[in-house]
Amino acid sequence: MAQAARAWARSGGERPDGPRPRPRRLPGLRRWGRDDRGRSSWRRGWVPAVLALLVALLMALHADVPNRIGNLGSLLETFLPWVGLAVPVLLVWALLRRSATALAALLLPVLLWGHLFGGLLLDRSTGGGDLTVLSHNVNAENTDPVGTARALIASGADVVALEELTSSALPVYEKALAGTYPYRAVKGTVALWSRYPVKGTRAVDIKIGWTRALRTEVDTPHGELAVYVAHLPSVRVKFDAGFTADQRDKSAQALGDAIAAEPLRRVVLLGDLNGTMNDRSLADITSQLRSAQGAAGDGIGFSWPASFPMARIDQIMTKGVTPTRSWVLPATASDHLPVAARIRL
Repeated sequence: MAQAARAWARSGGERPDGPRPRPRRLPGLRRWGRDDRGRSSWRRGWVPAVLALLVALLMALHADVPNRIGNLGSLLETFLPWVGLAVPVLLVWALLRRSATALAALLLPVLLWGHLFGGLLLDRSTGGGDLTVLSHNVNAENTDPVGTARALIASGADVVALEELTSSALPVYEKALAGTYPYRAVKGTVALWSRYPVKGTRAVDIKIGWTRALRTEVDTPHGELAVYVAHLPSVRVKFDAGFTADQRDKSAQALGDAIAAEPLRRVVLLGDLNGTMNDRSLADITSQLRSAQGAAGDGIGFSWPASFPMARIDQIMTKGVTPTRSWVLPATASDHLPVAARIRL
């Protein structure tokens, strides 16, 4: 054994049967060190690094994106959580470039997204509550209103608000819901059904020329509750006009004025606002009320479109009461998902 070792040393450390083969590197893989041009991992990948910083700036300064041109600010804020999809794309780019600089830059949008939306991924419900409220845009083209009504009854809600009711569908919902909800309030294309008596129902003028909002009082076992049901005008994204939301914005201001003048201390707003809580154009409403989903939801709670939810535009908002749970119900024959919340009066 000693003789073999001395012979191996005299041969310069080579194996008797020849030099030891080097491990082969998989094709296409490069070291994280210097590349073929002599650049280290910190000196390459500047393009994905700059793009990562731009994504971070977009999330951090979204409120400063102007609305003067095509309402770009509101459009960005409507789909703001989806800006985070740029991160995995840039991550793959950074790994392909073996760029430590790009990976370090990606930490900033990751941290910002977590700060803005990470809390929404958690269950924020606290349990308990006195009343369950539900809101659903049932869609004027709903082909199964009876099935939709049955799904709403099965939710166990005490108060049900419906938007986008047609004159032909209204009698169907009235008949289907009457056994569970003996009290109702109907104005234009919005309505409310309740297990408890309602009074003081009136239309709310949201400046669109026909009735798409109402206000009523629900006489619950724990006292009176002012309930608003609203369906703000739709928005569109057009290449020639941008995010066309001017009519929605005017209606939001009118609804905010009505809520500000509400004499009751306890208020719940149910409806399709055609906007998210991030949209600055809903500030007349969001500055007065808080989102039940944000306070007590389980997950982000996107509600539209039902086939692939991308935004939370169906809202339950409160003042003077405490949301204890908020959730999204399974799909019906509508293009919106129903949303519900449990509140403590």
